[in-house]
Amino acid sequence: MTSPSCTPPLPVICLAGPTGSGKTATALAIADALHGEVVNADSRQVYADFPCITAQPTSQEQAHCPHHLYGFLPCRQKISAGRWADAACDTVRHILARGKTPVLVGGTGLYFHALLHGMAAIPSIAPAVTAKLTVRMEEEGAPQLHAELAHIDPAYAARIHPNDRQRIIRALEVFSGTGRPLSWWHNNAAAKPLCTGPLLMLDAPLHWLEPRLAHRLNNMLACGAMDEARNALKHCDDPNAPGWSGIGCAEALACLTGHLSFDDCRRQWLHNTRAYAKRQITWFHARPEAVRLPPEDIKGAVAAARDFWNAMRKP
Repeated sequence: MTSPSCTPPLPVICLAGPTGSGKTATALAIADALHGEVVNADSRQVYADFPCITAQPTSQEQAHCPHHLYGFLPCRQKISAGRWADAACDTVRHILARGKTPVLVGGTGLYFHALLHGMAAIPSIAPAVTAKLTVRMEEEGAPQLHAELAHIDPAYAARIHPNDRQRIIRALEVFSGTGRPLSWWHNNAAAKPLCTGPLLMLDAPLHWLEPRLAHRLNNMLACGAMDEARNALKHCDDPNAPGWSGIGCAEALACLTGHLSFDDCRRQWLHNTRAYAKRQITWFHARPEAVRLPPEDIKGAVAAARDFWNAMRKP
């Protein structure tokens, strides 16, 4: 649950968009212009073992200005949107206290929704419900339970990957425990915004992203993505650990454990990345508050951020 320290809503700049749309470079430019600090709003970039595979900002980029909430979580630990929102809100409050501008950047729509609209007040779910679904996940597999979720809550199922065990179990347990789909709770349950500010979206179309995603994947592989996964496997050999569920991590693990050839790993990784980008585009396009910006117009994004920030900071 959210912290009382996040009341009233705190002013922030949010920069969102699909994977590969150039968010990191744009966020750095905004931070430069507004004396900002960057806060991660991507659910995969929280994991310490996968800086390359999850495309976290490089050490050189992070040296450009202070960065927060990147690579702080071990592979075995899961993180909910609520827990992330608490950490982000705390971080934002400290950034503002230093007289700096918080620039939240990422591609996880639910994280931005949690900050700008608040978390749905979903009743607690009995541990026995979660335990039963966890056993089913082990026995039946994520795709089977995702198909079940698609019948119960097609709106939410369309937003998540069929192998995203954590989110599938969460959605099914909420329906089982409350009788209502998770998407209903997100849309109808009373919630209080934690932060206020613009949701700037780099509006990159899929045809524009596709060659860039392929190029980025080739670079990841050339820069040691498989070695990164191999090292992570030494720390955590549980294939069901939350850190392994992300795109790239899951495919690399399947390759290292002999379930996929390297070529099939690369092909599936790219296919899943493209599908994820498509889901992100659909989700952000459905946000009425999103301010769409061309992905290559960094100056325009900086100008938009500055205008919003100046307006919010007026007495």
